[in-house]
Amino acid sequence: MSSIVDTNENRIKQAEKIASHPEQYKVCEGCGSIVVMRAVTCPSCHAYRFDLAAQRVVAQARDLAMRAANAVLATDLL
Repeated sequence: MSSIVDTNENRIKQAEKIASHPEQYKVCEGCGSIVVMRAVTCPSCHAYRFDLAAQRVVAQARDLAMRAANAVLATDLL
């Protein structure tokens, strides 16, 4: 149970970090992931279209922080 709480707390902290500096991030139009500005393609879905608007980045960060994680990570495949 504590790992779920830790994960939720980490997601909220990450969302706060992103929301405080939205100019460093962009939202993937393919899957909704938030990626760093220097990314050329999305590491999750390999899309190459992004929304750069700070308002969208902040809204997406808050949305992702409040829902359960559903991405498959490399550590999940071990």
